[in-house]
Amino acid sequence: MLEIKDLQVYYGGIHALKGISLQVPEHKIVTLVGANGAGKSTTLRAISNLVPPSAGQISFKGEDITGKKTVDIVKRGITLVPEGRRIFANLTVLENLQMGAYARKDKPGIESDLGKVYEIFPRLKEREWQVAGTLSGGEQQMLAIGRALMSRPTLIMMDEPSLGLAPILVQEVFRVIQRINEQGMTILLIEQNATAALEIADYGYVLETGNIVLEGPGPELADKEEVRRAYLGKA
Repeated sequence: MLEIKDLQVYYGGIHALKGISLQVPEHKIVTLVGANGAGKSTTLRAISNLVPPSAGQISFKGEDITGKKTVDIVKRGITLVPEGRRIFANLTVLENLQMGAYARKDKPGIESDLGKVYEIFPRLKEREWQVAGTLSGGEQQMLAIGRALMSRPTLIMMDEPSLGLAPILVQEVFRVIQRINEQGMTILLIEQNATAALEIADYGYVLETGNIVLEGPGPELADKEEVRRAYLGKA
């Protein structure tokens, strides 16, 4: 579904991505793991053209989308759940969800998808008219995922969805990710919680300083000694 070839990105004088290549097959969960500064978030931002690639190609469903406007990329079916949630704190839960569908014109479809989001996240339905900034951290993460789903994507990218959450909420977020995937959604997941990410991933890539240094099926990657030592805290 998504294919990246020799992607390079510079931040000023910093060579953030040094020619990475990866694939995200349809209906699969693919995860990128690595330390801070490895280039994980930069990869997602480059796919969305929030950061312009310096070289390489990004293809989605066989179409070259490299350098296309972010809104056009969203319309093609790619959406991003950003790090830190980035909800609209002064708007209600419902208004946040409606903002996720800003590029859509099909009102019946929007109403239908709103119902599906509430089915996945009943707590958001209960707090429909609550100001989003007053939600708990876990509820805000649910809202960020729900808002992304309202664009009706075929590929959803998640940047550190468990960041800053209590362990019990981390488990809930990963259960939601699996449920969304089981409903047919393709997911590209970035996580510092490498253990949880690799447990649910069909395939994983390890990034180090802008390079992919390891790749393989999620559980197999988690069993590699160098991955356990560097990212899972195991000898």
